[in-house]
Amino acid sequence: MDFLTALHVSASGLSAQRTRVNVAASNLANAESTRGPDGLPYKRRDPVLAAESFEQNLSPGEPQAVGVAVAQVVEDPTPGKRVYAPGHPDADVDGFVTFPNVNPVHETVNLISAQRGYEANATAVDTLKTMAQRALDIAR
Repeated sequence: MDFLTALHVSASGLSAQRTRVNVAASNLANAESTRGPDGLPYKRRDPVLAAESFEQNLSPGEPQAVGVAVAQVVEDPTPGKRVYAPGHPDADVDGFVTFPNVNPVHETVNLISAQRGYEANATAVDTLKTMAQRALDIAR
């Protein structure tokens, strides 16, 4: 695998982890949103990651480089938590308010996991940069 292909693989990982952070942050920001533009409580979202192969001219027997891409962002179908709050403006006729299906602990774990994945890919990019610099130094 050449430097540019390895860089492309790490860049795809950085992009996917950035999307995971953005989605988790959006979930946390809307954890108490009982009414969205459609009049319903916010639904937790999850990014779906998929393998992404890179088209290139490969030598026979050389493994194909595979990165990652965000295939889609889907809504979590689980129902939200119902809380009895008859004075709340979004309460139903029985006095219950449906809150989003967002668990702040789960989202924090997702943020930490995405951060570590991002750091690993950034370290790989930095290592590739160092290797390329050393290769240029040898060629001098």
